[in-house]
Formats: sequence, C-alpha cells, structure tokens
Amino acid sequence: MRISTVTAVLAAATLAAAAGFLAYRTMVEADASVAAAAELSQLRLPDLSGKDQSLAQWRNNILIVNFWATWCEPCREEIPALLRVQTAYGSKSVQIVGIAVDSADKVRKFADEYRIGYPLLIGGMGVIDLTRKLGNPGGGLPYTVVINSAGKVVMKHLGRISEAQLERAIQLASG
Repeated sequence: MRISTVTAVLAAATLAAAAGFLAYRTMVEADASVAAAAELSQLRLPDLSGKDQSLAQWRNNILIVNFWATWCEPCREEIPALLRVQTAYGSKSVQIVGIAVDSADKVRKFADEYRIGYPLLIGGMGVIDLTRKLGNPGGGLPYTVVINSAGKVVMKHLGRISEAQLERAIQLASG
C-alpha cells in the first residue's frame, strides 16, 4: 500500500513539473513571438526604387507579410492569390507586403512580369533569420505572417498560401 502512495505522489509531482514546464515554454514562445512581431514592424528595407520603407507605416492595418523569392516555384504560384486579396481587401485596411529574398533586379523584372500591385521590399538572405524568429525554424519559403492592427501575429503559414486561407486569416485578424 505504501509503494502505491509513493508512486502516486511521484506521478503527481512528475505531471505537475511537466505542466509547469509546458506553461513556461508556452509563455517563452509567446514572448518570442511578440518580440519577433515587434522586430518585424520596425524593419526597414529598400523598395524596388531603392528607397527605405518601414513596415511600421502600415501598423494600423491588417498586415500580411509574404517572404518569397523569384526562384521559388510555390512563391510564384501564390502571387495571383495575393494580388486578388490585395485588390479585394486593400480598401478595408488590409495591406500585403512582399519581402523578397532575392536581388532587386530580379524582383523588379518579376514584379513587371506579374504586375504586382502591392509593395515589394528587398530583404536578401538576412530576413531568413527573422522568419525563424517568427516561427519558421527551417527558414523555408514562401512564408506568410498575418499581423492584426494591434501588432499581434494571428497566423503563420509555411508554403504556398491560398486565397481562402488568406481570407480566413483576415477574418481572424479582424475579430
């Protein structure tokens, strides 16, 4: 009988420790996400004309930040959905910003070819570390982050994103 009591106490202590660790880890991850979102909102990168732009200029909007590259096939495939969403929701305080992990010359040519009507910024390989902080441990592309008007990350998506997924993210960010 005594061994059962000791076992039960040890099991309860183990469960309590595990729950405490998970709560702590969740809190640390949430803090890291908030810090990464703040870092993203303060990011200054050159646009296609070479002029530095700050993502903070769109802070009162729902901001959809799409990390991509011209050589990335899933990135190329999702561009039409991003264009349609920007056209449909741009007047409703939604702003898509593409951050290219590429050279300005290649992005300019690509933007002309695809008639991209939302802001494109040149991030180069340096922004991959930021995507990792934003929940993309492998640094894969495309990677999309949706931030509500209060500056909170409400959705992260690795891989080609669909128009329906973007619309759900906008609804989530609005509510």
